[in-house]
Amino acid sequence: MKKITIKDIATEAKVSISTVSFVINGKGEKMGISAAVIKKVQDVAESLNYRPSMIATSLRTGKTRSIGLIVEDISNQFFSDLARVIEDEAKNIDYRVFYCSTGDDDERSEELISSLLQANVDGFIITPTQNLEEKIELLLKLKKPVVLIDRYFPGQRVSHVVMDNYEAANSATKFLMNKGCKNIAVVNNTSEMIQMKLREDGYRDALKEEGVYNEELVLHVDYHSNEETRIASLLSFFQKNSKIDAVLFLANYMGLAGLQVFRKLGISIPEDISVISFDDHDSFKLHTPTISVIAQPIEDIAIKSIQLLMSQMTDMDAFKIEKSLKKGNLIVRESV
Repeated sequence: MKKITIKDIATEAKVSISTVSFVINGKGEKMGISAAVIKKVQDVAESLNYRPSMIATSLRTGKTRSIGLIVEDISNQFFSDLARVIEDEAKNIDYRVFYCSTGDDDERSEELISSLLQANVDGFIITPTQNLEEKIELLLKLKKPVVLIDRYFPGQRVSHVVMDNYEAANSATKFLMNKGCKNIAVVNNTSEMIQMKLREDGYRDALKEEGVYNEELVLHVDYHSNEETRIASLLSFFQKNSKIDAVLFLANYMGLAGLQVFRKLGISIPEDISVISFDDHDSFKLHTPTISVIAQPIEDIAIKSIQLLMSQMTDMDAFKIEKSLKKGNLIVRESV
């Protein structure tokens, strides 16, 4: 199918190419073009399904009306749901989203940022990897609008939108204690990213308040392990600590692995062990029994990240750094 150009519009509307250019770029009135001609050009452009070239628009305005969204793993339901809402919100303000996954690989993350810089995206929404602080600092020096989501670097002056991970874990642990659980385990990973640290801190402090914290009931799974290795680690942990009567999984992929381990060991939920996992997943709703979760406020995070990014893209010099905490939602199902 032939690509429609402004020359085609000019021919159909019987006006000059420059007239079409002024109208298409919103400068018709300023250039003294009559309202009737402006409408005629607009009607012809619409009838021909004209779509302006993104490259040409970028060269003219310096803007591409595009956002680079970089997440850890787009196949993870949390990130895919987040990307969908961000894309919907961006569409509402006539922006397109280029999104990509890092696989939690620092080198890959840097490559993606460099590629999106070359594509001249107007702003970045990033779930940073562990060692991405310097690259984000470069974006700030280049005065590129950037918002971090899900995690951040405590000492860096950059806007971010995250769930209140400490409060969520603290409340969930207290909820388990109020249900009579006395030997509550936690399963974390070894990434040491801020959101994972805060989740474990919330768990530990809740137990320490009651004087029942037991370091032996804390498991750190190798962050870069595959599912088979992860399951083996969990299997060994729960075999060794048979007195555990509740567990808090700090990410959904660890929770999913845990469910497989409980099936292998013949551990019944919630009769033998109560279970809560961070980050909801369709499998948790379908599992028998259904699994209680701490659901991230995905819509709130997405909307706020777009708002913060737009404030920077509108006036980079006037915007103020904002560090936004959103409250998680404890969804109690049959596993407690």
